[in-house]
Amino acid sequence: MNIKPIKTEADHEAALAEIDSLWQAPSGSPESDRLEILATLVEAYEEKNHPIEPPDPVDAIIFRMDQLGMSRRDLEAYIGPKGRVSEILNRARSLTLPMIRRLHEGLGIPADVLIRESCAF
Repeated sequence: MNIKPIKTEADHEAALAEIDSLWQAPSGSPESDRLEILATLVEAYEEKNHPIEPPDPVDAIIFRMDQLGMSRRDLEAYIGPKGRVSEILNRARSLTLPMIRRLHEGLGIPADVLIRESCAF
């Protein structure tokens, strides 16, 4: 099968190009097996060399609000009064543990994302 580890950006680009050419390989074929192995190697390389940081808590809340078609007023059930919602979304105040719990349980935002420090812009 002659597959080697991905060690450089050039190796990465070549593997991505080959994955693209194998994408429609029939299931169970040698090409399909090669595709699966290359995808695993690319994933490992990208996790090591191009890690994706979890989102900022406020960005995660805003994203979830957009997904659910929520307004700031809808957040009051999870965060508190209108002023508190504004402080959180404007990064003037940090989330408290009870807020994190309510946002996690009510909106399905991962708790590990919510407990991170919010970036001050």
